Amino acid sequence: MLDDGGDCMHLLMKKFPGTAKYMKGAVEESIVGIHRLYQLSKQSHLLMPCINVHDSVVKTKFDNLYCCRESIIDSLKRTMDVMLAGSIVCVCGYGEVGKGCCSALKGMGVVC
Repeated sequence: MLDDGGDCMHLLMKKFPGTAKYMKGAVEESIVGIHRLYQLSKQSHLLMPCINVHDSVVKTKFDNLYCCRESIIDSLKRTMDVMLAGSIVCVCGYGEVGKGCCSALKGMGVVC
């Protein structure tokens, strides 16, 4: 079960507790959901093994490199209301986020 916020786990425990025995495990992505799972674990109420994906190095690298691609383009288009193609942009900082932003901007025809 892939959960975000712990809502699926909560629903499963309250309304469908018998179905948990057919599930192999769960992964949780949000901080709120992680806190909920830790509380359930302390009380020994977890119905299945759960993995905290939020603290994974792979998730962090993936989010930083790829997830900024949508937000940078959307933010620039909404705030500047100009065509990006042919523009010259300077990205300060060239870590994973900077690389993802440059890649997205280059895909729009921007010179980085």
